[in-house]
Amino acid sequence: MALTFIWIGALLISFSGNAADELIRIPSGEVKAIWLVPKSKEENNKNKNELPRVKVKAFYLMKYPVTVQQFAQFLKNNGKDWGKASISRLFADASYLEDWKTQKKNLKSPITNISWFAARAYCESHQMRLPTMNEWEYVAAASEKNIDGNGDALFLKRILEWYGEPKKNKLPAVGSIYKNFYGIWDMHGLIWEWVDDFNSTFVTGESREDSSFNKKMFCGAGALSLGDRENYAAYMRFAFRSSLKGTNTVWNLGFRCARSQADE
Repeated sequence: MALTFIWIGALLISFSGNAADELIRIPSGEVKAIWLVPKSKEENNKNKNELPRVKVKAFYLMKYPVTVQQFAQFLKNNGKDWGKASISRLFADASYLEDWKTQKKNLKSPITNISWFAARAYCESHQMRLPTMNEWEYVAAASEKNIDGNGDALFLKRILEWYGEPKKNKLPAVGSIYKNFYGIWDMHGLIWEWVDDFNSTFVTGESREDSSFNKKMFCGAGALSLGDRENYAAYMRFAFRSSLKGTNTVWNLGFRCARSQADE
């Protein structure tokens, strides 16, 4: 029987009794939307001191990224479609589960070399889904002690250091980096993570002219003022997401699942 705990306004639940499957209820709130690119330079100048905010509804998010052990169980039940040797190239590139033999020796490490399609299939098999970009960024903004850690210089410094010097070696176990305000582990510092709408980054629907402005704005990210440095790590995430295709697999790209509150 699943147990329910109340913790700092967040609800911790387990649907299977396995700690790795725990979901934490994330309360509703707002997130700074630096990815909502202005449609013109005039609009950018007008709003340069105030980033737009996007409302995020309450939802559930996995406490940890999906582990090798969890994905191995998924493959036992779905290997015909999602196994390393059987998956269609329509759903994953040639690097899919590239280090699977090595990964199986570290069952508590996060699963990586997973395509967006495979990540979605895993979540759907558990009656869940991938988090949206808004949801992921909302939770990722929380530091250990604050809902919004964007004003915490040390927190931001740690994030940028990890982004600047990723090292390819054996990934540590989930739950080994840090736990944020909501009780969610390893939102930064362990792996990159898929979001459901990863390919919507920097899209405003204004076609060619808008696309040109987007590129100029992003290329200027390296010259952000002191007051905007809190956004630089987010720009790096958006650049990474923008480079991806759904079939791509990367040695340090994994995922975790979410569930809408209305889906309970």
